[in-house]
Amino acid sequence: MQIKPRSPIFVKAQLSSVFATAFDFIVTHALTGLLGLWYLLSSPIGTILGGLLNFLLGRYWVFQNKKSDKVKQAMRYILIWCGSLLLNTCGIYLLTEKFHLHYLMSKLLISITVSIFFNYYFQKTFVFKVNNEIIKS
Repeated sequence: MQIKPRSPIFVKAQLSSVFATAFDFIVTHALTGLLGLWYLLSSPIGTILGGLLNFLLGRYWVFQNKKSDKVKQAMRYILIWCGSLLLNTCGIYLLTEKFHLHYLMSKLLISITVSIFFNYYFQKTFVFKVNNEIIKS
């Protein structure tokens, strides 16, 4: 798949990701920075809530695929989201523990990378496809 940075769907997908990631960061910071929860517990909680927001934005705004069975669509999203959660959590651990970056900086760098090179591709081609066809950018 070729990524077309100027396509309306790509731009909307990245904006959706930014909104969901901002929400994820707020939750993560609140749980770790304010409540003292370990960052490897607060980060997946933030990711779960951010993922829910991103699914809703993807379905109703980015890909506008409201006609597909939402349960099947949600199941496909959860499958991809699990891969994203694993990549995010492992990446954050690696950058924080091995490279000694602050957990929020690690989360930012990994979130951007996973969003562009993993989430966008699979949401476009697998999760939010319309009538078994890939949405055109």
